[in-house]
Amino acid sequence: MILLVDADSLVFASCYRKRENPEDEKYYTDIADARNKFDEQYMAIVNKLEDMYNIDRVITFSGSRGNFRKLITRKYKANRKKQELPPLLGEMHDFVKQQYDSVVGYGVETDDMVARYWKKLSEELGRDQVMIVSIDKDYKQFPCLMYNYHYKHKEILDISEDEAMYNFYEQMIAGDTADNVNYFKGKGKRFAEKYYADCQTKYQYTRKLYELFKQEYKSKARQKYAECYLLLKLISQ
Repeated sequence: MILLVDADSLVFASCYRKRENPEDEKYYTDIADARNKFDEQYMAIVNKLEDMYNIDRVITFSGSRGNFRKLITRKYKANRKKQELPPLLGEMHDFVKQQYDSVVGYGVETDDMVARYWKKLSEELGRDQVMIVSIDKDYKQFPCLMYNYHYKHKEILDISEDEAMYNFYEQMIAGDTADNVNYFKGKGKRFAEKYYADCQTKYQYTRKLYELFKQEYKSKARQKYAECYLLLKLISQ
């Protein structure tokens, strides 16, 4: 088994310290503390999976830069512009790159790099020999094995082809709040479930979805459909 670890969230979380009192600092100021927290969280995940699988290799991904999606629309992740970033975040990305030899992409997101490796390795070795390790729901658009290490979940997902296809088309309607992608305000997962009730094939999903874009955007339907698709679809090739 090869583990593909999307470490961006772990890097971010490693910058935060546990506060005993509300007035305590929320960020670490000593890089050694942040490094130790990352190491502990990272190894806890790998050790847990090693108890369940024969792990041959672990590939880490983090800190990709120059996301092309921001060129498609200014709204993409615009909700994060005022977000306060931990002061040690940059140093922690450098640490993970140096110590864990993490894979860094340019012009794409870390998700895209993980997707590319998953596609290539699963085709070479078999789908059951590769597992994505992440808390990011975007990976559910692939028929993959995925470990969600979030403390509320800590679950292994075995996503089928049909489930992966549905997950992506559902997201095209429901959007992605974290990335400020929402082309159908007021329409969420429940709406998508009813709307796609009779769909089974990719053609049926695509046709049904495009009808919704035409209702919403009229003459701009093709443009808006393409925008939404490019923002949400991870690049696996």
